[in-house]
This record gives sequence, structure tokens and C-alpha cells, in this order.
Amino acid sequence: MLMRPSNMLPRATDRLPLGASGLSVSPICIGITGDPATISAAFDAGINFFFLTADLHWPLYEKLRRGIEDLLARSPSIRDQIVVAVVSYLDQPLFEALQFHEVIDAVAGLQRVDVLLAGAIPNEYSLLGRPAEQATGGRYHAIYNARASGRHGARAIGASFHDRRCALVSLNNNLLDISYIRYNTAHPGAATEIFPQLRPDRAGLIYNFKSVLSYVSPERFRQLGLDDRYWCPDVVDHYRFVLSNPNIDGVLCSPANPDQLAELLAALEKPPLTFQEQQYMLWLSNVGSPKFF
Repeated sequence: MLMRPSNMLPRATDRLPLGASGLSVSPICIGITGDPATISAAFDAGINFFFLTADLHWPLYEKLRRGIEDLLARSPSIRDQIVVAVVSYLDQPLFEALQFHEVIDAVAGLQRVDVLLAGAIPNEYSLLGRPAEQATGGRYHAIYNARASGRHGARAIGASFHDRRCALVSLNNNLLDISYIRYNTAHPGAATEIFPQLRPDRAGLIYNFKSVLSYVSPERFRQLGLDDRYWCPDVVDHYRFVLSNPNIDGVLCSPANPDQLAELLAALEKPPLTFQEQQYMLWLSNVGSPKFF
């Protein structure tokens, strides 16, 4: 993978190759939003990557679906300028047919799904020791079959992982075009269990989710007895924490409205966090939030 300059965070207008699919995506991927206008604002800012769901969280994505629909209504040419990923948490057979077609039918102008995602891969049972074309079991089997069917127009496949060992095996064997992992100040385990062991020739992208899970609010900050002598990180600083690690290519984020999106984009203009700043945020999360594993 090409590494970005060490003194810069990624920008919304950057483009990353999505595996061998021929697609390229922005390092910011927009998921749930509370305002459809966020989507047009994101596109106008240079973001071209959007993340929808096919099943479990369908109601949460209503505003995002409407936002994509409004964006596509602006011009027919926009469809080829954006990349839409859709995640399903179901194994076959429903995975391969019904779920993705429901999304296509629900968004006027969508026409196709660009990236098929298997949600919440729990462990490595389905792929250890097997090349991609022989991957069997559960959601891995389903996404390979779904892409091979050609019914959704998808050019890329990916997955989100709850098991770090599974993510590492998948990344180092180039099984997927994109992998979503969880790395934040409450879940820093990828720093020791994934990143140091990545092959330098990996082709798939690594995006993060749950970046702000361990955010410590100003109220909680004061409850801990901390005052103005200490830094109270903003929500967007948690995205900076994630993206300060050069092994992370991008983030899945959920700005509630265009103003929150603007705050995130402004934060990306700042330099990466220093090692000391990252260590401070890890400490603050440990004392200020419930301990997560």
C-alpha cells in the first residue's frame, strides 16, 4: 500500500484504490446521518464513498438513503462518481439475492451496489488456510457468490471484523478489497495484534469503525476532577487518533448534519496526533469510560 506523508492526515479529496476492483474511494466513508443534506455536502467536499445497510440496521439509514437519492437526482453523471457499499449480516441464501435488491429498489437512481460487505465476521473458521476462491462457510462464502452472480453490479467485496486474527488473515492473504476493523482509544488492540504483522504488499484497504466509541464528554471530564490544565479532546479528535496511525487508510463516520461534517473536515487539516497526545487519549479513555475489550 502507498503510505501518505507522515505529517498529514488524509483529505476528503484523496482517492485510494479499492483493491483490484478498479474503483477508487475517499478516505472518509459516510454512514448513518440525521440529515439528508449531509450527503450532498459530503459530495461537494470531495467525499465519494457511502455505506448503507441491507438488513439489521435498516431504519437507522433512512436519512442516508434519502440523501443519496437527492444527490443522484442532481445529475445522472453523479452515479459513476460515487461508490456505494452495502453491508449485510445474513449468510446465504438471502444474502445473495433479496437483501441487496431491497436497497437498490429503496433508493431511486442507485441502480447497483458497488461494494458488497459481510457484516461482523466473528472468527477465522471460514478462511484459515484457504485461498480466496476456496473460502467457504458463512458470510465469506456468501459475498464471493454474490459478486460472482453479477446480479447487483458489484465490483468489490469487503467485510467488517470483530475478530482481529480473522482480519489479519484476510488482509495478509488479500481476500478482500476492503476490511473494516475496530481501533479506538478503548479498543487499541489492533496496534499490537494487526498492524505490526501486516504484509507490506497487502492490496486491500483498512477502514475503521466505532472511532468515537470512547469519547469522554466535557461533563465526564469535569467529574474526573480534570480542569483547564488538561486537554479535553473533541469528538473529531478521536478520528484524528485513528487516522494518525499510518496503517489505517480511512474511517467510517456518521456526522449527524453538515455542520458536524464540516467540523470533521476541519480537523483533518490539522497534523496527526503526536505519540504523547495519543498516549494521553488512551489514558483518558481508560479512566473516563467503561473498559471495553
